[in-house]
Amino acid sequence: MQKSTFSPQYDLLRRRLVELREAAKMTQRALAERLEVPRSFVARLELGDRRVDLVEFIWICQACGVSPDKTAAQLLRDMQKLERGARRSGVTR
Repeated sequence: MQKSTFSPQYDLLRRRLVELREAAKMTQRALAERLEVPRSFVARLELGDRRVDLVEFIWICQACGVSPDKTAAQLLRDMQKLERGARRSGVTR
């Protein structure tokens, strides 16, 4: 298991977090204010300089006005598709 913040699976998570924020029409600063954290916290998550934990994922979803469980379920489906595609092409994790 690759633990890099730059694995294809983690990249998918990082991109989804950016999509959530943008869909909520928020800047990094606005999301940071809702989360009561510095803007650099959000930037580092989105860049992959810092890993997001489960509780933070839930808080981010809630701050963006989306369901954490539905978001996680869709993310899981997307990761499974990504992994199936990698297996078909012979790429390993």
